[in-house]
Parts: sequence; C-alpha cells; structure tokens
Amino acid sequence: MTCRYIYVCLICFVCSSLFSCNERNKKNIKKIVEEWSYKKIVFPNNPTFTRFAKDTIIGYFEKDCSYKVLTYIDSIGCLRCHLKLDAWKPFIKQLEDTFPECNVLFFIHPMNKKSVEHLLKTENFDYPVCIDEKDSINKLNHFPVEMQFHTLLLDKENKVLAIGNPVQNPKIKELYLKIISGESAYTHIDKPLTQVEVNKKSIKLDSFDWKQEQTVDFILTNIGKRSLVVENVITSCGCTTVEYSKEPVCSGKNLILTIKYQAEYPEHFDKTITVYCNAKESPLQLRIIGDAK
Repeated sequence: MTCRYIYVCLICFVCSSLFSCNERNKKNIKKIVEEWSYKKIVFPNNPTFTRFAKDTIIGYFEKDCSYKVLTYIDSIGCLRCHLKLDAWKPFIKQLEDTFPECNVLFFIHPMNKKSVEHLLKTENFDYPVCIDEKDSINKLNHFPVEMQFHTLLLDKENKVLAIGNPVQNPKIKELYLKIISGESAYTHIDKPLTQVEVNKKSIKLDSFDWKQEQTVDFILTNIGKRSLVVENVITSCGCTTVEYSKEPVCSGKNLILTIKYQAEYPEHFDKTITVYCNAKESPLQLRIIGDAK
C-alpha cells in the first residue's frame, strides 16, 4: 500500500466528519481529496508578506522549510468568521515551538484591504500575511469551492500532503502534526466511546438589541456507560464563544455548554457550534438563530 493511498484514505475518513454522512458527500470528499493529493501548488511570483497589512517582512516566503501550511481566504462572506484568527494563534505558536521547519502562509483576497488591516489590529494578529488583492493564488490553482478545503499541508516541493482546516477540526490538526513530526499518519487508536443526548439541537433567540450580548445554554447528558470527554468545541464565527467544564462527565451526568453571542452589527444570524467528543454521535452540530436589531 503506497504512502499516497494511505493519506488519501485517511484524509477522506477525517474530512467526512465535517459533513453529514450521506453517500453524495462522501463521494464529493473522496473526489476532492484524490484530485488534490500530491498536486503541486503554484505560487505567485514574489508574493509580499506583511505584518498588520502594512510592514513588509523581508524573506518570509523564501524561507527554506520542509513543510508549509497554506491557507487561502476569499472575499466572500464574513472575513472574521473565515479567518478565525483566535484559533490560528495557538496552532501557529505550537508549530513555531515544536516544528520550526514548518511555515504558515496566509493568502487573503479581501474586498477591502482596510478591513483586513483593521481586523488584524483588533485581533492583535502579528503573524505575516499576504494581501492578495488580485486573487493570484486562486487563479493559479483554482481551489475547491468548499471553504473547508482552502487549507493545505505542503511538502518541500509544494506538493499537497493533506487537505482540511486544522483549526476547525481536531482530527485534521492531529493528522497535520503527525505528518510534520514524521509519525505514522495512519495509526489509529480506538477511544472508549459513550452516548450523548442533547436537550436541543438549535435555539432560536427572540429579536434583541444588537449591542447586547446574548447567552444561551445547551445541555449534554451522558447516557452511555463511559465518561464523556469533550476534545474541542469550534464555532463558525468569532462573535460566538463557548464556555464549559473541561472535566470528564460521568455516566448519567450533564455538561452545560454556555454560548455567548455578541453581534458586530444588526443582522439575522445562524451560527454553528461543533462539538468534538468521544461520543458515537460526534461531532455534534448545534445552532443558535436570531435577529440582532
């Protein structure tokens, strides 16, 4: 069995957890992964990387690295939601501390450069980014439509080793780290599973003043025989945060997820909270919906 075949099979399995488990989605994921696996990424000539979209970082792109994490962010939709800078910061710090031979390359195609500059300053994201106003890297490579596949792990020759967003899926993150560290990427350790019952899959909020923070609770009940362990909780937007106990939840006990939503402006919103845990139903998809007036 070739290394490429192993990666394709494993990544198909991992990425399928991002979607509902129907045959159409599985076939689409498999097609994308097979198409992009070991494909060579073409970069624009001499891309400029800056800090806070202003100060040029000389030599950042030219660094001799064994691996690169490439992420492309387009101009469609909420830029803050797409970037998820608060999630990228600890991941980049982990790579810098443990795997200095890996470089992270942000290519952002914004509708407005000023909006990117403001967001980077607001989030205090001082890592180098390339403001790709002409959308050059996408025109050269034609990335998949699905945003989940806009992040790629590349080797020294810019060939794709893995595809998927490591800050939105802990399984993808684990896969990236295993490949970079040289561990067996297809080793799988079975975890003891339990069962979870959720009091509500979605909560609809009444209309409210957009300046007022909203708080709701989801209750997860462990109805299985094993302890429930939440590995990660990821929100679809930076304006949504989650608080919960990190302790294992015994059989028959509850775990409360406290969701806080702070609108940046008046809008109708539909936000997703994805819970990764050792339950057979994982990942759990929760939603909050409402109108911020």
